[in-house]
Amino acid sequence: MVCLTSLAPECGSQVSLLPYHQIFKLIDLTLIKSISGIRGTIGGKAGDNLTPQDVVECTAAFGYWLLKQGAAPKVVIGRDGRISGPLVSQLVTAALLGLGIDVVDLGPSTTPAVEMAVPAEKAGAGIIITASHNPKHWNALKFLNHKGEFISAADGEALLRLLDEGNIEYAAVENLGTYRQQGGYLEHHIEKILALPFVDAAAVRGQGYKVAVDCINSTGALALPPLLEALGCEAVLLNAEPNGAFAHNPEPLPQHLQELCQVVQQEQAALGVAVDPDVDRLALVCEDGRLFGEEYTLVAVADYILRQKPGNTVSNLSSTRALRDVTRRHGGQYFASAVGEVNVVAKMKEVDAVIGGEGNGGVIVPGLHYGRDALAGLAIFLTSLAQSGKTASSLRASFPDYYMVKDKAELTPEIDVDFLLKQLEERYKEEDYSTIDGLKIDFDRGWVHLRKSNTEPIIRIYSESDSPEAAQELAGQMKRAMEEVLGIRV
Repeated sequence: MVCLTSLAPECGSQVSLLPYHQIFKLIDLTLIKSISGIRGTIGGKAGDNLTPQDVVECTAAFGYWLLKQGAAPKVVIGRDGRISGPLVSQLVTAALLGLGIDVVDLGPSTTPAVEMAVPAEKAGAGIIITASHNPKHWNALKFLNHKGEFISAADGEALLRLLDEGNIEYAAVENLGTYRQQGGYLEHHIEKILALPFVDAAAVRGQGYKVAVDCINSTGALALPPLLEALGCEAVLLNAEPNGAFAHNPEPLPQHLQELCQVVQQEQAALGVAVDPDVDRLALVCEDGRLFGEEYTLVAVADYILRQKPGNTVSNLSSTRALRDVTRRHGGQYFASAVGEVNVVAKMKEVDAVIGGEGNGGVIVPGLHYGRDALAGLAIFLTSLAQSGKTASSLRASFPDYYMVKDKAELTPEIDVDFLLKQLEERYKEEDYSTIDGLKIDFDRGWVHLRKSNTEPIIRIYSESDSPEAAQELAGQMKRAMEEVLGIRV
């Protein structure tokens, strides 16, 4: 199957896939235990789905692991608007209290707000109860360290080993943890965004923008309206009841945003905004109803920041080349990381990047916190619009258009994938290439990225170029090279 994705504004963005290297265990495709947490569908059998038993076991393993590390015995928790959120939150709380760990509960919140609350509360860790872009019958626990950042791969693997062992000791009755509900962190988050040097609230207020917002029946409905109000924008809200009954598939992809595109035109709005349920991904719609392109959220924000503060940028290997182009235009250096937010953050710190993120609409602003942040991305984008005097569509036209193709090659048990990738690396050794996550080869006219899937017996083949035909040809060229190495058709 081949999926052609245009990153031009009229065609939108690409589908986000779960990074294979982050998956540690996969059980019936409904319970995934990874280095950053656990995700699954609510209900069913323990061990096969995300049941109360699984929630408690995984929370207890994380809490006990924290105690063994000598971390401060306090954990901040928060949840998106999912139907199962209150249930899962209560289970998480009880497990932590039983270990003697104090709980600070933010209640309905966003991923960025929880990430910022962890260091503000001087907590040892955080747990975000959200399944991100997954449908309403999914939920998940995402684990943060004391900095409010996702735990490392090594820490995640140690945690999962402890979970397998199941050798957990709970606290005596005299040493149970304490529980405190804490509001105000959504407001705290917005205050910190408005204080960023890249946000000019007065300039945005002066424009009086009308903004259509798809809150996807989650906590975006709690966070986006006050931000837009602080920026002097008139908000037209869609799906604004944070009840978890998502009005459509919650991933902010082109096929799910048609209603938003129509409302932007009907309301003559200056911009359309879509977020995922935990508000760390941002997709935009131009004033003419065309999609800005999810890949280009980061590109536009980076372009503005680099004008104010030249420096380095980072995105993952499967993100558009447009970020590299924009970075070089401003005299900076672009770096690529392996797929996965934790890898992007590590690379950003290594190269002292002024901005970074992922092509799925994830913007990471180091001066705020090291996590994807839809609200920060929106405030900076609106500042860029206001100061430039451009419309969203004219701003989008200032960036190069790229097109992506997503293909795959079926694997048979006898195929040695490591051997295959090594042979392809040797074949293309004269090109600019990376092996930090599969094999990515950069050509003058575009790139190809090969990554093995741990959920299916396939190799994913992503390619990007400046035309659909060129992108397809790059993918085809790579498949032919694979066939020559293997001596079989793929």
